[in-house]
Amino acid sequence: MRKMLKVSKNIFFTFFSIISLVAIAVFIYHNYLKGMESSLISEGTSVDFNNKEINVYTEGTGEDTFVFMSGSGIAAPVYELKGLYSKFANENKIAVIERAGYGYSDVFHDDRDIDIILEQSRKSLMESGNTPPYILVPHSVSGIEAIYWAQKYPGEIKGIIALDIGLPHQYVTHKMGMVDSLTVRGVNTLTKMGFHRLVPSAVYNPEVIRQSFLTDQEKERYKALSYKQFFNDDMEQELLQSYNNSEKSVNLPIPKETPILFIDAIADEHKNSKYTKQKNEDYQEFAEKLLKADVIKLKGTHSIYLYAPGEIYDVAMEFIK
Repeated sequence: MRKMLKVSKNIFFTFFSIISLVAIAVFIYHNYLKGMESSLISEGTSVDFNNKEINVYTEGTGEDTFVFMSGSGIAAPVYELKGLYSKFANENKIAVIERAGYGYSDVFHDDRDIDIILEQSRKSLMESGNTPPYILVPHSVSGIEAIYWAQKYPGEIKGIIALDIGLPHQYVTHKMGMVDSLTVRGVNTLTKMGFHRLVPSAVYNPEVIRQSFLTDQEKERYKALSYKQFFNDDMEQELLQSYNNSEKSVNLPIPKETPILFIDAIADEHKNSKYTKQKNEDYQEFAEKLLKADVIKLKGTHSIYLYAPGEIYDVAMEFIK
């Protein structure tokens, strides 16, 4: 019996030692590559917040300013969204705001309360020379901020082009459970250790690399930024606070005077699913409460900006006119 216990302890100790050595090796490798990649990352236009910076990329000229707001976990918005915003920049002014923890912006390590996020966005845009009114172009979780923005400051928002967004009441109805919460925290911890280096396809979207809207140098910067920012503390808190942030919006009147175009991404493999049908019903129900709104279905995955940039531009401009 004692011999068996001794053997078991030895096996456990050996296994634990191997895991520890692998973790240490991955951590060292990750930080070594971060140092190598830092030379690829150049600074963008930034706005100061007590020695922390928010990056805003601006391009083009025109009467309207289209503000692009990335979804959760899109670590390098200036590069990932380029295929879409470049369509708008030909005849309009565009601004890509990179929230705290995204792209060239610093990680703020705060609780990502929606009021803090919104005030950071407003200050960053105005101090970078982008004055309201704006046409917001949010994707996914940014829908919470966009709708809240229209609720609190309706005079600043001329319209919203909603790219497969999550509606505030959806985040409240489907509150993140314990398993999901632990998963988010676990991925954040593994990322700090550098394990995301082992799964590149989860760090950045391979479709961005396959397409041609980025130069070879921009693709390298996209990868470097993605490895640097992937699932950091701000991204973690943004997801963990999605219920509380959405609840603030749900408790305010719907911004019925703000025109909203809902672009519903429909993937072929999920077109008949219960989730897809419910999402479209939610958009239709929200749109019916607004004075001017429409719901357009476009073929593509959730990252619809990569698959239908031309179609998005066409329907958006027609809606705004």
